[in-house]
Amino acid sequence: MVIAFALLVLGGLTAATAPRLLARGSWPDREPVLALWVWQCVVAAVLLCCVLAMALCGAAAWHEVRGQLFAPAPAVVVDAYGLHADRQRWAAAVALLLAAGGGWTGLMLVREVLAARAWRRRQRAGLLNRSPLLPGEESTSAERLIVLEDRRPDAWLLAGTPPRLVITTAALRRLNRRQLDAVLAHEQGHVRARHHWLVYCAGALARGFPQVPVFAAFRQQVHRLVELAADDVASRRFGRLTTALALVGLNEDRGVFIPAAHPAHRAHLPQRVHRLLSPGRRLTRARRRRLTAAAALVPLVPLLVAFLPGLTALGA
Repeated sequence: MVIAFALLVLGGLTAATAPRLLARGSWPDREPVLALWVWQCVVAAVLLCCVLAMALCGAAAWHEVRGQLFAPAPAVVVDAYGLHADRQRWAAAVALLLAAGGGWTGLMLVREVLAARAWRRRQRAGLLNRSPLLPGEESTSAERLIVLEDRRPDAWLLAGTPPRLVITTAALRRLNRRQLDAVLAHEQGHVRARHHWLVYCAGALARGFPQVPVFAAFRQQVHRLVELAADDVASRRFGRLTTALALVGLNEDRGVFIPAAHPAHRAHLPQRVHRLLSPGRRLTRARRRRLTAAAALVPLVPLLVAFLPGLTALGA
């Protein structure tokens, strides 16, 4: 039980302190893909702490779980974890609580996926009404460009199989060829990196546990960083100025660049445009590798805490 509570304390400290530590640096804006990797490793470490603590508490509470968990291990390893019978009630309560949290997380993830699929079905039905298929055209054909008659310039990619790039006639009139290609590259960057799954997972954790700082920050940062990463995909192919002008052309009529309007978006699109026009210096390749390796080691800390008593007992 000592190891289980140590894992819970470690997970709690990580969940409370990681968002503050990651918010101090300016490098995530310069390296959004690396920042997404670091966030995923931190969240994985928190979840791993809970899973390992649940397993150890279950082993302390029920002999069946203990037999399955420690089946190949010698008796000295079981003794090293101090799984005593007089703590069964506390262990059972903690194990059931953590299991309920895992089930709730899974339910929230299913809810996010089903809601997204329902939204896509409604969007596809609406698009089919506004832009019906041409004679001989199949709905399951390869990526299809849909042009909608609309006064507002807009463009978006409707994820799914196959994906649909939707663009309005106002956007076609306002943007030039390279800017339209940059918009397409931006949206394709989302699809190729499967950013929608990151958004689903971040939303499920934040909705399921809104009081946990790391999950709320994870959802907020995922929404921001995936856009920065897609901007970089477009800018590498068509240039930063072209990508920035495409963003301005699609959004300037919505008032997002007016300080008094849309405060929720005031620091989002203007920041993306400013970042494209005045890019910060990227981290060196060596530093990126070090950060990648350091982030990968974060989920290993809970594993080390969980397996250390057993390894020590075997080495004694």
